[in-house]
Formats: sequence, C-alpha cells, structure tokens
Amino acid sequence: MIRVLLADDEAMVRAGVRAILGADGAIEVVAEAADGREAVDLALKHRPDVVLLDVRMPRLDGLQAAKELARHGFGVAVLTTFNDDGYLEQALDGGARGFLLKSGDPRELIAGVHALASGGAYLAPKVAARMITRFRTSRVGAARAQVESLTTRERDVLALLGEGLSNAQIARRLDLVEGTVKGHVSAILTRLGAQNRVQAAIVAHEAGLVTG
Repeated sequence: MIRVLLADDEAMVRAGVRAILGADGAIEVVAEAADGREAVDLALKHRPDVVLLDVRMPRLDGLQAAKELARHGFGVAVLTTFNDDGYLEQALDGGARGFLLKSGDPRELIAGVHALASGGAYLAPKVAARMITRFRTSRVGAARAQVESLTTRERDVLALLGEGLSNAQIARRLDLVEGTVKGHVSAILTRLGAQNRVQAAIVAHEAGLVTG
C-alpha cells in the first residue's frame, strides 16, 4: 500500500481528495492535517510514502512545510488551486517533487501519488505544458542572442550548416572558397561556444535561421 498524508485547511477538500485516492486500491490515507505544522508533525509520526500539501494553510503554509518535509526525505507534492509559476518555482526549489492542481482530472492525482511513491516526480499536465513552453522560449531567446554576435556572412554559413551541408556544399551555395567557409565555421563555433557542428546546427534551428 502507498501511505499518504493529506494536508488542507478545508475539511471538504480533504474529504474529496480522500475519496479520489480511496478509489485506488493501492493507496491509503493514513493521516490528515489542517495546517502545515500539523502536517510536519504527523508525517514524522506516521512516516507516509507521500505527503500532499495545500499551499495556503495557517501556522505553516504548504511551501514552507514542503521544504521542511523534503529535508526529512519525504516525497512531497503540492496540491493547489493556484496554477501559478511563483508557487511552482518555490515548491520545486524547496524540494517538492510534485505539483498538482485541484481542478485537474482525478486520475492525475492518483498518477502523481504513484509517481512520487516510486521515487519519481510528477507535474500536472497543464503545468508541464507551460513549463515546456517556457523552456523552449528561453532556448529560442538564448539562441537568438548568440546569433546576434555573428557577422552577416557567418549567419549565412550557420544557416546552411544547420541544414546539414558540408563545407564544400556551403562554399558552392555562397560562391565562396572552401577554405574561407572552414574559417567561418571555426569562428562560428568559437563565438557560439559550440564544441562541434551539431551543437552549432542546434543553435541555428533554435534561432530560426533554418526555415526549410
């Protein structure tokens, strides 16, 4: 059995979550807490496999409780109404391995508990999708900033390098001597901090230089 401690200051919410978890025969709610301090005390007493914490609770909020419980080695997930990047970052920085939404599909809650119990991590799909978008946006911005340090000709070479062309093919396409292309590629790798052509090609794609 996966032993779960549930902490939320609203009794109705706890009852709903307990009912959802109870539908899975492998999960047992062994304790409930109405605030963060009680959650920590009960976790130390019952040693659950997973602790589900609301964010906004009296005495000790869920984010602080998550940090304290993570230090003790508990698998902690924040369960909240607020799909907020600030809460997400604080929870993960504090050692939580899960971030679940009360408005999500009940199956997400069960999947999250199983993931944490097995030593993994779990983000609600809506949260994960937003994180992926942020990551991609960050990578694109970084790549474009890198490309700005190149000359116009170097950007031309990088774009073709991103298409997978060899130095000889790039030389023919741009009407250059192959040795000149080789020099441009060397300069590009240095300016981008890339170790090889593959890494440079990735930057070319992320910066939007490769349109085909």
